[in-house]
Amino acid sequence: MPETGTAKPRLGYVGIGLMGLPMVRHLLPKGYAITAYDIAPARCESAREAGARIAATPAGVVEGADLVILNLPTLDAVEQVMFGSGGVAAAMKPGQILVDFSTIPVEACRRLGARLLAERGCGWVDTPVSGGPPASGTGTLTVMAGGREEDLARIAPLMADVAGRYTIMGGPGAGMVAKMINQMIVGCTHAVLAEALMVAEAAGIDAKRIPECLAGGHADSNLLQRNYPRMANREFAPQGYARQMLKDLEMVNVFTAGLKTATPMTADALNLYRMAVHFGHAELDTTALVKVYDREG
Repeated sequence: MPETGTAKPRLGYVGIGLMGLPMVRHLLPKGYAITAYDIAPARCESAREAGARIAATPAGVVEGADLVILNLPTLDAVEQVMFGSGGVAAAMKPGQILVDFSTIPVEACRRLGARLLAERGCGWVDTPVSGGPPASGTGTLTVMAGGREEDLARIAPLMADVAGRYTIMGGPGAGMVAKMINQMIVGCTHAVLAEALMVAEAAGIDAKRIPECLAGGHADSNLLQRNYPRMANREFAPQGYARQMLKDLEMVNVFTAGLKTATPMTADALNLYRMAVHFGHAELDTTALVKVYDREG
């Protein structure tokens, strides 16, 4: 049964895939009215079965919505959904706010937000996330946000229901900068975990006990406890796609080059993910990076 209490903002939601569908399923019982759209009919049917109304076009989610949410895989998808034929922007009215959970380049985020504000009088808040589908489905995501103060204040009730940790990092694009840093750390850590697994296996110790062995020490981390075991067991069912990590690290590479900062470790992780995708592992989990090492062995 839906929760009772203060009325929840009405949501228009575009992108109900690996991250979006668990969030929709989490929010509906909390009393949110959600109109959703996705290019995949099966995802739409899953959202309908959970209680969402389904729109025929991206623009169809806008009517009656307080917040319009995007949860999309690429910049091209965001631009098409927002400003393409039948797009969201043309249907939005002043007072509505665009909440973007996608990960897109920082400057593109700022450019699209400025365009939406100039053309439609609507604010754009960048709210990239970390935590994967399990956190999306339990309201425990880590969310890093950027936007105008008045827009950030409006989305606070939604953030209380989707995030275990919600941090406002600054103005438009600031959340996306924080996400770039997140992906640098995650991408490099995946590479180190894969190498550590190879060393443990080659040395003949019980490689699967490394997370237990190192728990509580300086090497411990969420990724060690959650993703290293998946690497060790060669479990690659996607909780996040290798192609998405590659896309994000490519963005990081361009962004940091513009800042003229040295990122040699990130460059190595980027090249490893390029190899993983080249070897045909794009649709596997990010932990499939270990397959690059298996291949070399």
